[in-house]
Amino acid sequence: MTQNHLYLVDGSGYIFRAYHQLPPLTNRHGQPVGAVYGYTTMLWKLAEELGRAEGPTHMAVVLDKGSHTFRNDMYDQYKAHRPPPPEDLVPQFPMIRDATRAFSLPCIEEAGYEADDIIASYTKAAVAQGWHVTIVSSDKDLMQLIQPGVDMYDTMKNERRGADYVLAKFGVGPELLGDVLALMGDSVDNVPGVPGIGPKTAAKLITEYGGLEAALDAAPLMKKSKMQENLIAHADMARLSRRLVALHDRMDLPEPLEELTLKGIPKEPLQAFLEHHGFKTLLGRLGAPAAAVAVA
Repeated sequence: MTQNHLYLVDGSGYIFRAYHQLPPLTNRHGQPVGAVYGYTTMLWKLAEELGRAEGPTHMAVVLDKGSHTFRNDMYDQYKAHRPPPPEDLVPQFPMIRDATRAFSLPCIEEAGYEADDIIASYTKAAVAQGWHVTIVSSDKDLMQLIQPGVDMYDTMKNERRGADYVLAKFGVGPELLGDVLALMGDSVDNVPGVPGIGPKTAAKLITEYGGLEAALDAAPLMKKSKMQENLIAHADMARLSRRLVALHDRMDLPEPLEELTLKGIPKEPLQAFLEHHGFKTLLGRLGAPAAAVAVA
């Protein structure tokens, strides 16, 4: 019997890659669609590659539903420095959801949670049933989920990543990555961490003491230094940071695992979506008539 293999696509990563890689485009209705076109192309490429490989039996695209999550309630400065999305990208978000569904792929999002939490919850549920899981992303936070039966796939570099990759990059295995991330902080997400502690020092401390709490407990006995002072003074912020980077994996699944069965690339409704936007090249790839429709 073939083992079920679930692919979970970090859709947000795809969206921003697509937006920044392509020049501004408008569709036949005058709407900005550069990110939509790029996202559609990337998703198509992934589906084709997986179809040729020993690929998934189940697949879903996971997106962020909004900017406010339970982490903002925990720490009101979480992601506070992130600029709003570009003005011409905002109207493309609904179209990107349409693109996902045009491939007959589940598009999963949940208010109050990040896509990472949804991915973590599906991963936990799938592993509990003996499934294999591949997370399509290069996000460092999601690397905490890597374990036997769970890997990551970076489509940009065509790399599969396991625990060895995490150890080489961060100096610890996936099971301790959250402790390292808590100490080093994250300026992009505005996770405070401990001032002056970067990835190498964080990994050294976590490896030496075996975990975040043990390192913080040992700080008063460490040799006097600025690092020691910061560990003592910012211990509470380190603990808060650990809670911020932890992935919530106990969500009720918005769609049952069994409903994520991969069905291949259907001609409909994909053809209708491509015709609506005038994506001539992609219509040609689908084998549909492309006359009189083109991206402006």
